[in-house]
Amino acid sequence: MESGQQRSTLTKLSELDLPLEEPWQDMRGLEVYDITDEQIGTVEDLYVDREARQARFVVVSAGGFLGVGKKHFLVPTEEVSRDMGEEQVTVTEPRDKVLNSPEFDPDVGVPPPELQQAIKAYYGHR
Repeated sequence: MESGQQRSTLTKLSELDLPLEEPWQDMRGLEVYDITDEQIGTVEDLYVDREARQARFVVVSAGGFLGVGKKHFLVPTEEVSRDMGEEQVTVTEPRDKVLNSPEFDPDVGVPPPELQQAIKAYYGHR
């Protein structure tokens, strides 16, 4: 790796051997709803900043049948909320906005910095 390249500190929570700084942030397996309480999909995984031990992106899987045709989307954690005791999470955007965001293939590993920036910009973050 050249010294000019920035190394990503993101890793999948499922591959991390450290607990999160805030254990309630582990939302894997929970159903995801939009701001109008319409179901979008489920939380498949989270991308966590290893150094801060905090979730940065939620991987939402939506659609498909028995795993066929399923699509994955990254949502910045700033857009996701979870009420304590609730077994679901809410994205602070309409379902269509999530489903029209850039698709993401979780099998390719950590999202490249360009995709991370594109997703943040899509949701109005820097």
